[in-house]
Amino acid sequence: MALHEKLASGNYKHGRYLKFYVRDPKMRRIHKASVEDRIVHHAVFRVLYPIFERKFIFDSFASRKNKGTHAAIRRFESFAVKLSQNHTRAVWTLKCDIRKFFDSIDHKILLNILRLEIRCDKTNSLLAGIIRSFESDSHKGIPLGNLTSQLFANVYMNYFDQFVKRRKRLKYYVRYMDDFVILSESRESLTATLLAIRIWLKEHLALELHDRKVSFKKWHSGIGFLGYVSFPFHRILRTRTKKRIFRKLRADNAPSYFAILKHCRGHGIAEKAVRHLELMNKIGDN
Repeated sequence: MALHEKLASGNYKHGRYLKFYVRDPKMRRIHKASVEDRIVHHAVFRVLYPIFERKFIFDSFASRKNKGTHAAIRRFESFAVKLSQNHTRAVWTLKCDIRKFFDSIDHKILLNILRLEIRCDKTNSLLAGIIRSFESDSHKGIPLGNLTSQLFANVYMNYFDQFVKRRKRLKYYVRYMDDFVILSESRESLTATLLAIRIWLKEHLALELHDRKVSFKKWHSGIGFLGYVSFPFHRILRTRTKKRIFRKLRADNAPSYFAILKHCRGHGIAEKAVRHLELMNKIGDN
């Protein structure tokens, strides 16, 4: 009731964050808000998600109901099969990643995008307080630990999605948060697309592509995307993902990892994982 009163009167102020690091697989800095602030995040998300969900394109797959990594992979592969005319033509892919995505989200741009849909001044003031509660640079950045950050990131990148689908009219495009892939029959068209994307992201969202994670490849060579490597007739687990599984595998989390292996040629890895667990149990017993 005290929190309700602060929100209703406009006196709510977002608190500070508890900072810590996780490795999954690279080192990430997480910011954990207080219990009171997390309650506000959930309340905001519950109200805003249905509003923006209607605005998102179908081929955005992160942090959305009935979406996720496996759905994104299936969509990518369905695009590849269609573009290859049932495996009779070569398919080129352009795969990109945004450099320091969460730390680079510009507060002013994000708030302007939100105001296009949210006309309530009190709500926009609340959103501004949440967004400005964290800064990794001058008026930039949203924390990885907030539930609202997942929604804000999708709202921010939806502006880019609309450019890709409506302005550039790129039919074969799949995005999962700041990772995205575009498919085409020719590398030349993707090269021109890459230039246009770089310019638009910089001018409109103040974002830059991660140069080392921009790649042109043919589908039959294997496309690494969201933990898997996709080929025309099968899918395998990325080496990095496999190493992470064995590094973190325990009896209590084994079912979730075995579920990952069901979505690719992972029978051999599953057998090794079972033997690994048995060996760990023996060591524990001794």
